[in-house]
Amino acid sequence: MQKKYLYFLAAAHLCNDISSGALPAILPFFVSDYGMDYTAIAGLMFASSFLSSFIQPFFGWLADRSSKLWFMGFGVMVTGLSLSLTGFLTSYWAIFAAVTCMGIGSAIFHPEAARLVNAISGHQRGSAMSIFSVGGNGGFGFGPLLAVAVISIFGMRGTALFGLIGLAMGLALFWLVPQIKKAAEASMPPEELSSASGAVNVQPAGENDWPAFLRLTLVIVFRSVAFCGLSSFLPMFCVQALGTSNAMGSTTLSVLSMAGIFTTLLGGWLADHWGYVTVLRRGSWLLVPLLALVVFAGDIRVIYALLLPMSVAMHGPYSSFVVLGQSYLAKSIGFASGVTLGLSFSVGGIVVPSLGWFADSYGIQSVMVLLVVVALLSALATLLLPQPKAQGAGLKGV
Repeated sequence: MQKKYLYFLAAAHLCNDISSGALPAILPFFVSDYGMDYTAIAGLMFASSFLSSFIQPFFGWLADRSSKLWFMGFGVMVTGLSLSLTGFLTSYWAIFAAVTCMGIGSAIFHPEAARLVNAISGHQRGSAMSIFSVGGNGGFGFGPLLAVAVISIFGMRGTALFGLIGLAMGLALFWLVPQIKKAAEASMPPEELSSASGAVNVQPAGENDWPAFLRLTLVIVFRSVAFCGLSSFLPMFCVQALGTSNAMGSTTLSVLSMAGIFTTLLGGWLADHWGYVTVLRRGSWLLVPLLALVVFAGDIRVIYALLLPMSVAMHGPYSSFVVLGQSYLAKSIGFASGVTLGLSFSVGGIVVPSLGWFADSYGIQSVMVLLVVVALLSALATLLLPQPKAQGAGLKGV
């Protein structure tokens, strides 16, 4: 594992996802400053994820056909600059377009970045992907704090800071990524390199196991719905069903997110020692009883006691399903990265409005029970996963 480059890519991941993380914190300012209603706000959240989730695999497919390392720098720039524009625009549809471009920029960045992480990870692919993932977690955690701070000080035009962050990191990526590529090539065995040019083969060794990848996709879809649903409704469940304060209910998500930084790293380490299928399977099955206890315990103290093990179950398998996707599609690592990274966040966000309708119709307790069922379906789907046929350096390609 080439750690200095890996840490840089994790920092790039943070600078990319800090804009996506900041958007929810900026939405209340759109309401107060621009007079948007809740339907308009929901439209912006939809714009940030819906198109991005569908085009991210396309950019991964492009990267597999002919490696485009410049995608990373360009994607970070587009993400940051697009969000920065929202503070200078007043037309709703212009803001909608800027937020959509922000999602597209993120979709451009992720597949190629995940391919490069795969290439420099050595034999510790789970740990490497978890370190890269922590950068994204940090972006989603730090983004809201930064957004509120700069807008409170400078007004809506404070969003320009996100453009500066994206521009600076984009330029750094344009400068350093060629060096990272050379280091990745130097660490690979000769058969990984094309005999003519000494460049890394864009069609890595190995085979594509599409049936296994489709089974993994099923796991990710159920997992994403459970994850996003829990993030959306756990605070309201604590307030409405258990009678806690708004602050105490919202703090549950803060604890889960902060713990996720460490449990993501733990999950990557365990994956390298236990295997990716094992960690994904055990994490998925662990979540089911923990979530059931949250729903039926009826005590906020029990919920807080369960937050750390729930974070292990929710965040620990993250690197495992990304690496598994790359393993099942050993010749299409970019496409696999685009699908796994895209679906893991977007599908749940698309389904959450339907869960909200279900909660309005049948109550918050009912929707939490439904999430237990979804988590169980995800756990059952992990039983269909085979061990990957190809492992090691043959899965790398830059």
